[in-house]
Amino acid sequence: MNILAIGAHPDDIEIGCAGAIMKYRKSGHRVYLLIISDGSMGGNVKIRRKEQEDAARIMKVDKIFWGGFKDTGLENKGKELIDTIEGVLKKIKPTFIFVNYPKDTHQDHRLLADAAISATRHTRNVLFYEVPTSVDFNPTVFVDISKFMKKKVKALTAHVSQVHRTNIEGLSIIEIAKSSAHFRGTHGRVKYAEGFIPLRLFMNV
Repeated sequence: MNILAIGAHPDDIEIGCAGAIMKYRKSGHRVYLLIISDGSMGGNVKIRRKEQEDAARIMKVDKIFWGGFKDTGLENKGKELIDTIEGVLKKIKPTFIFVNYPKDTHQDHRLLADAAISATRHTRNVLFYEVPTSVDFNPTVFVDISKFMKKKVKALTAHVSQVHRTNIEGLSIIEIAKSSAHFRGTHGRVKYAEGFIPLRLFMNV
């Protein structure tokens, strides 16, 4: 299968679904990333791009696609966003898509999610993932990432410039990721899990 993870910014995918996509990669499936914005509001563009490439190598991603949009510049870019996502879908024909959740305090996450809903209208499996700015996130689908938690942390740590940019004094993104995975793990009755809310999910029976 081809798996596509879409993130509004560099590091969204790592916090939201790195464990799941690494689990798919370990099983022999192809994994692709689409990073919509340049992450410039969070730091130097070149640094953030390199950090994303470093994280992708840790996750053994097959290829990164870059959307080329400006960070926080997605307003009024609906059609362009949809076209960008659709262009990648046509190239790789993914079986599963992971993307930011629509209810979020960050406008880029909301706008990307809305565009993805339209762009993926012909895709069978679309799952929304959780980031620290998600709102009212109540997952009903869980992936056991207990064997991939260390690699998830390693992939997140590759985003060196972002580790401590949480706006919460004394709390790193690594600590948030571990707490979230443990919390969702209790919901799924495992040690560590990632939780997802499906837009659509087909069961193979």
